[in-house]
Amino acid sequence: MSYTKPDLAEAAPFYRCMAIRHPGHASAVLVPKTSLIEDAALLALADRLGHKPIRAPRSASEPQAAATIRTTIVTTMKNEGPFILEWLAYHRAIGVDDFLIYTNDCSDGTDRMLDLLQAKGLVQHRDNPFRTMNLKPQHAALQAAEEEPLIRQSGWAICMDVDEFITIKVGQGRLPDLFAALPDANMISLTWRLFGNGETDAYQDRFITSQFSQCAPELTRKPHQAWGFKTLFRTIGIYKKLGVHRPKGLKPDLWDQIRWFNGSGKRMPIEMLRNGWRSTTTTYGYDLVSLNHYAVRSAESFLVKRDRGRANHVDRDQGLNYWFRMNFNADQDRSIQRMVPALQAEYDRLLADPEIRAAHDFSVSWHRQRIADLRADPVQSAFYSDLTGARMKRLCRLQAHFGTNVFAAGPEVIPQEIVERDLPPDFFFTVERQGNPVDDADA
Repeated sequence: MSYTKPDLAEAAPFYRCMAIRHPGHASAVLVPKTSLIEDAALLALADRLGHKPIRAPRSASEPQAAATIRTTIVTTMKNEGPFILEWLAYHRAIGVDDFLIYTNDCSDGTDRMLDLLQAKGLVQHRDNPFRTMNLKPQHAALQAAEEEPLIRQSGWAICMDVDEFITIKVGQGRLPDLFAALPDANMISLTWRLFGNGETDAYQDRFITSQFSQCAPELTRKPHQAWGFKTLFRTIGIYKKLGVHRPKGLKPDLWDQIRWFNGSGKRMPIEMLRNGWRSTTTTYGYDLVSLNHYAVRSAESFLVKRDRGRANHVDRDQGLNYWFRMNFNADQDRSIQRMVPALQAEYDRLLADPEIRAAHDFSVSWHRQRIADLRADPVQSAFYSDLTGARMKRLCRLQAHFGTNVFAAGPEVIPQEIVERDLPPDFFFTVERQGNPVDDADA
């Protein structure tokens, strides 16, 4: 085997290999194919030795896609009816042009609402093909979306959820302002800011962005989900496919065309180019843009969310552990609220359509009835009592004091004496590792 590890100063994040042989291991295990690039010196040596190496096909980016600045959101939904209009109106107000929405197994009027919006030219609605594709709903939707003309014709795209709101801090708070602030970018990562329920128990048919301003501090290293990001990216063919957090399948010979910036306008490190999905102390940034993540909403709405299930980690319960990890109420951020007037104007315009108004009212009524049904169930009622009890409300202001293993094990491992004490800023509590930590995020 002959190889050289790249010099980081040359910004080459890949191994250059002439040949790889190792007993019992396939080459793809040792060095993934997407990590390989051609090395001019090795090619010259092969020529001198009389060999003709099999060379990788040459890729080309797609400059025609870069000619447009139309931005498309790809998302999946299930029983999100009461929250669709605010999310749609907000993102239209900040400059998103197109919405490609996949749904499955909805019973709250989500499909009816999206069909109406499609008929009125506001979104594209698709049935999620996950059953025929033998994939999880979110992954099936992204794979199907790759063939959609809407994606191929977009200049920018992002995969994100209906509980996530792009929050732009520059200019007038719109996408053109962000793109103007980062004119060289073809990828921009939006780090999550986790917003808690603000100790709001009851569901209200009001803007999420107005109701909830309590959140995680900007410097929130734990749990690891707190710094997940979603990525706006140019659809110019540097990557092969859509991904939950960022495009995936880097074409290795195009790595040097990536211009990837974080939410503060700093270049992302080369180590992130293939599969990074979360920020670190050196890559997080909120100065230009962030992604407000309202993962729990009110306690009553969380009952419905838990009952609905998940689009990615379908085998994981959204129980007290999830609530504890995602429901941060320690800090406050109202930056998104400067866009409420623009949001309100677009929202009112949509609701002025009587069909859309009727669809929204149906979903709100269904949501309220489902809350009532769940709270009447003894098991769900006990769970709701745990969510809204004094212990959990206190813990959801103290997450900064706990280690990674506490979040993996769950809030029950935290002694009550800690909950009741006034903790100094440097207080830290953790436990021995229990089981395997969650290795990805889906909220």
